This record gives sequence, structure tokens and C-alpha cells, in this order.
Amino acid sequence: MSSDAGTADKNRQGTTAAGSAMSAPFGATGLPAVIVTGLSGSGKSTALSVFEDLGFLTVDGLPAELAPQLVAMAEGEELSHYKGIALGMDLRQKSFSHEYEQALGQMQKQGLTPRILFLEASSDILLKRYATTRRPHPLEKEGLGLEQALEQERESLKRLRKLADLVIDTSSHSIHDLRRAIQDKWKQLSSLDKNLRIHLISFGFKYGTPSEADMVFDLRFLPNPYFDPQLRPMSGLDAPVAAFVLDRDPGKEFFSRFQDFMVYILQQYEQEGRYRLTVAIGCTGGRHRSVAVAEAMAQALRVSGYSPTLEHRHYKLG
Repeated sequence: MSSDAGTADKNRQGTTAAGSAMSAPFGATGLPAVIVTGLSGSGKSTALSVFEDLGFLTVDGLPAELAPQLVAMAEGEELSHYKGIALGMDLRQKSFSHEYEQALGQMQKQGLTPRILFLEASSDILLKRYATTRRPHPLEKEGLGLEQALEQERESLKRLRKLADLVIDTSSHSIHDLRRAIQDKWKQLSSLDKNLRIHLISFGFKYGTPSEADMVFDLRFLPNPYFDPQLRPMSGLDAPVAAFVLDRDPGKEFFSRFQDFMVYILQQYEQEGRYRLTVAIGCTGGRHRSVAVAEAMAQALRVSGYSPTLEHRHYKLG
């Protein structure tokens, strides 16, 4: 790593230490909190039920302008018997996006930093869910058809999605799958610091590219351990597979360049004030090459002062 990159890493670590009091959702003493939002029909009610089961106080349909007052209550004794607070907010209120950003700014001035969990799903899946439940979309009341309402909502929430700490695409989840995913994601969400939030996903192209990815890297040019009978039953989590992928060229040379690129590009995103970045790393089946590289990249980023989260989406299927 270059001396400039090393200096930047030290500066970043120093900033993190200086701002450690702000690394918890409400500062050093308050309860953790999460704002659950996203596309209508994507599973927000299920998410709030999960947080309720975790011992959180949950409130759905809260007007954005009331969020600072309710969140501030977590600093006092009134809510001390809860493990946290989860607020469900969506487009059922007019001017939601604008009012939400104002409310978030007010909370930040008060030193309150709730995490934002954004749920979404593909338009086809949302259409099927609405057809099953026969419930109207909030924007249909304004004279729009369901498909138009879904697209308008997606467009309206673009900026809020960018502000989110974590995004979960629920398209392929059953209710039970979604509950497990939210429980797992909350563990990641509650441990994130105030720096750029990086989520690494290994995946298999034959199962589909993660729709929440901001950047996608295709590793199908690397030699494939699948064709080695001894390595085929293993995954990129096993040392022999990782060595096959990363300890010789072209994998060795590729990873060196990939690491330099990621450190550089993350510094640029931080300077631009980016909150979150999801990086998808794919191979054919999502079991060998992508898993090995994602694991190595996560470790390399930790050494560089970041705290990435890691998800192997398809490695049990590949």
C-alpha cells in the first residue's frame, strides 16, 4: 500500500477514535434505534414485528416530524425497559421524503443517530404481493394505477435509499426467510460505525446479480476450482480453494490491483460524503472464486481501517 494510502488510513482511524461517542445509534448512553422504511409491500410490517420480538418499542406510520421527539425519549427512563426503538415510516404521509430529511437533520443536531433500514423488492414481486393481499397502494389514492404508483414511489425514495445504512432486497424471501435475514442484518447494522458503510456480497451469476449492488465485479475470468475434483466439494471458505484462487496468477496479480483500487475508490467516496456502498463480487456459481476473493477483500479492508460486513449469498447453492 502506498504511503499516501497509509496516511489516509491513520487519519481515518484517528477520526473514528475521536468520534467514538457518536458511533452508537444515540451516542454513549441512549438505546439503539432503527428507522424502517422502503417500498410499500417490501416487508416493513414483518421487519417491525422482528424488532418487537427483539424487545424493541415499535411504532408504525409515525409522521416524520414526530420522530425526533419519540427518538429523544430513548434518552430518558420512560423507555429504559425496552432494548431499543424501531420506527416504521413510509409514503402514507404526504411530503414524506422532504419531512424525513428535515427530521433526520433535527435528530443529528440533537446528537441522535438512528440507523436506517431500507427494504425493497422488484416491481414484478411487488405487483404479485399486492395482487395476493388485494390491498391498495398508498399512491393509488391519488388516481394512479398500481404499476405507476410503484414506479413513482421508487423514484420518490431514491434519495432516502442512498442515506440508508443497510438495504435489503426482499424479492426472494418468504416471510420466514425475511425474519431471519432482518435478525442477521440488525446485528450488522447495530455494529456499524460512522464511517463509510461497506457491504460485500459474493454471489453466483447463474442465480442473478444482487439488485442492491452499487458496484459489481465479475471474476469468471479467473481459473475455476470447480474443475478440480478435489476442490469441487469445497468452497472459497476453505484454505485450499483460497490458495488456488489467490496464491498464483492471474488471481494473485488481480487481487493486488483490486485491493489498491478499492482502497483508492473508498477514499474518494468518503470525501464525497457517501454513506453506504454495496459491492457484489460474482463468479459462475457463487461458491469458489467469489467467496475466496470477498473473504480476502474483507480482511484487506479491515487492515486498512474499514469495518466491512460480508454476505455469501449463494455459496451453499453453487
